[in-house]
Amino acid sequence: MNVREFLQEQQVEFEILPHSPTYEAQRLAQAVAVTGYHVAKTVLVEAAAQRALFVVPATHTVDFDLARRVLQTDSVELASEKALAERFPDCEVGAVPPFGSQYGVPTFLDEALTESDIIVFEGNRHDEAYRMKVADYRALERPTVARLSHLPQ
Repeated sequence: MNVREFLQEQQVEFEILPHSPTYEAQRLAQAVAVTGYHVAKTVLVEAAAQRALFVVPATHTVDFDLARRVLQTDSVELASEKALAERFPDCEVGAVPPFGSQYGVPTFLDEALTESDIIVFEGNRHDEAYRMKVADYRALERPTVARLSHLPQ
């Protein structure tokens, strides 16, 4: 899946934000001069026999207690780099677009990201980001919206 081609095919408005390579969502926010509350950190989690893609604000941390409740399981952990490389073979390792549906993975959107009009996220590479309307993202991906994260202590 190529993010740019996918968005063009879906005929949604988006903006590409090229930048120096970044490997953390907060650094991405700095690189493109956008508040971390608008930047999506995309996290692949493993729970029992299932995987899920969590999309949370760059400013937040995944709350594993909430994750267990949302996924209705006793155990949730971050997926390994190997699992990321296998599930997202067309992406640089660690660059995970927030479109789990395109990779056969259910997507969960943190409710905090629905409080804004825009969302910024990494594409297939660490040196480009995309900005689009949250409403368009939700219409395309149809993620489950839930509380998944909290601000770090």
